[in-house]
Amino acid sequence: MDLADVVTGLLDTVPVVIGTDPLPDLYPTPVAALLQRAHHQLLTGGWCKDALVDEDGARCMLGAIRIQARGDSGLEADAAAVLLDAIRRMFGDVDSVPSFNDAHGSARVPLRMVDQAAHLADARGL
Repeated sequence: MDLADVVTGLLDTVPVVIGTDPLPDLYPTPVAALLQRAHHQLLTGGWCKDALVDEDGARCMLGAIRIQARGDSGLEADAAAVLLDAIRRMFGDVDSVPSFNDAHGSARVPLRMVDQAAHLADARGL
């Protein structure tokens, strides 16, 4: 196989520098956009368990939502409620977002759930 047969257009080779510009909201609704920012926060700033923020600045799911809500407690509560609903849809009866977060040993599942919650909030128009 010749690479020229596979690559047919220009490639975007501009490097992405994480942390220099805020992530643009891909979702038009506030709760979905908040969850998207929280997901990005976890990807770039790190995920932790057993604390809202650990000594290295990594955050749990709720900690990422809280920092990205920027003091809007109503928006934070709405995002946490959608996240808990998304978790319960996938995993059944879960007590809370923090208990779900702390039950995992890696970021893979918590990050996936925050992303899925953003999709759910968008589908609900939240």
